[in-house]
Amino acid sequence: MAEIKDPENTIIMDTTKGPVVIELFPDVAPKHVARIKELAREKFYDGVVFHRVIEGFMAQGGDPTGTGMGGSDKPNLPAEFSNVPHVRGTCSMARSQNPNSANSQFFICFDDASFLNRQYTVWGQVIEGMDNVDKIKRGEPVRDPDSIKTMRVAADIA
Repeated sequence: MAEIKDPENTIIMDTTKGPVVIELFPDVAPKHVARIKELAREKFYDGVVFHRVIEGFMAQGGDPTGTGMGGSDKPNLPAEFSNVPHVRGTCSMARSQNPNSANSQFFICFDDASFLNRQYTVWGQVIEGMDNVDKIKRGEPVRDPDSIKTMRVAADIA
């Protein structure tokens, strides 16, 4: 298991392909980190599929409808764009054309995606289990998609 420096700001996501450990960036995107932790604690992400997975780009999930059009019942978040680059393992919020429309959907970059820099809110980085992210079934939409079995804040795991 990866060395977890700050359990309150680490997510353990168990997927159908295996575990993924994500270090959160509360200093970079405090509102988005708070939302991810809030939803994880409510078990919102449990069973949610990766509905849009593009080879060489990213795996997107976090929509309870599995369509790419859904979200939580919480209000959308204001953008928290930063200079943190979109590289392999970067976790960032999905949104519509409106920069202040992020809600619950997020994506994990497979490769460098610098064209997204300063246009999407980066909230974390995969520190272990990127090999499992690489195994997520591709498609747009994905046929028989992989899913998040559970997503928890490390501090809450006994």
